[in-house]
Amino acid sequence: MARISGVDLPPKKSIEFALPHIYGIGHVTSRKILKDVGIDPRKKVKDLDEKELSQIRQEIEQNYKVEGGLRADVSANIKRLVEINCYRGVRHKLGLPVRGQRTRTNARTRKGPKKSSGALKKKA
Repeated sequence: MARISGVDLPPKKSIEFALPHIYGIGHVTSRKILKDVGIDPRKKVKDLDEKELSQIRQEIEQNYKVEGGLRADVSANIKRLVEINCYRGVRHKLGLPVRGQRTRTNARTRKGPKKSSGALKKKA
């Protein structure tokens, strides 16, 4: 089983669609990595030899920030926004949408389930 940046890649998928399982790598970045290394994107993960896997690992380690390092950076950026009390930081703190979406309707992903108001009915 191929393991890159602490993530086990699914063996039956082609490498082009397996690399985006790593946090911080999308489809476009995956294609770019494979083009730089010179590996056929249609090749299955189980068919890659150790040399090709090490080339991919080396390319990712040298040129991309992925997994733990990227997650730490993102959380540090959010923490900084919250500390300086800017508008986006306040929205993060309150658990509301940050990028200008409406909240009168929708926004249930950020706000959570609806909170009922008024008295609860007694069950008979």
